[in-house]
Amino acid sequence: MIEDFAQGHRHPDIVILTGAGISRESGLSTFRDADGIWSKVRIEDVATPEAFARDPDGVHAFYNERRRGMAGGAVAPNAAHEALARLEHEWPGAVTVVTQNIDDLHEKAGTGNLIHMHGEMLKARCEDCGHVVHWAGDMGRGDSCDACASIGAMRPHVVWFGEMPLEMERIYGLLDRCGLFLSIGTSGNVYPAAGFVQHVRRRRVARTVELNLEPSEGASLFAEAEYGPATEIVPAFVERLLEGK
Repeated sequence: MIEDFAQGHRHPDIVILTGAGISRESGLSTFRDADGIWSKVRIEDVATPEAFARDPDGVHAFYNERRRGMAGGAVAPNAAHEALARLEHEWPGAVTVVTQNIDDLHEKAGTGNLIHMHGEMLKARCEDCGHVVHWAGDMGRGDSCDACASIGAMRPHVVWFGEMPLEMERIYGLLDRCGLFLSIGTSGNVYPAAGFVQHVRRRRVARTVELNLEPSEGASLFAEAEYGPATEIVPAFVERLLEGK
């Protein structure tokens, strides 16, 4: 059991991968479910560099709509986000959340040691100089970069299909040192994140656990798994882990 693992390994460093499933109970749509975002729009039209080059107005409109749904505190973190923030604050070892999500719910819950590997919806990036800035309002071709003054180069600071996720060297370094790897609310079919569990398993010393609404495509790769709503199973798991510290 995970409690025994914690006691036997003197507070191992923990890496937690989170996906859209952890934010679903906060009211944010997932991408790959039957009624998810990609069932309503084509990836090729809104989430590739080619789409932005071909139709910047259409891409901006898609992300502006999503940004409006997040800005101003309209969406709140749920019990699963709060449990992970509690784990970071109370666990004696290092706890890092690596999220595929572009929302800001982990931050709102209090998580500080956080990597947004797919970028952040409430930020913009200049394609000309790489400057990244907080951006809560609408974005369009007429906006300029406050660092280089380039007009029309601002884009959502999100990783599109065909682009490399952010901070991968740092993430793999953390995976190489962790003693516990958790995967929460992920589909298990988006790489490179879907391969993290295999990377950890090669070391044969870290424990791997999947916490999900249902088995992911990579469920068989995990040593342990628990299934159910994130707001139920994540707080319960964190409670057991902290009790065993």
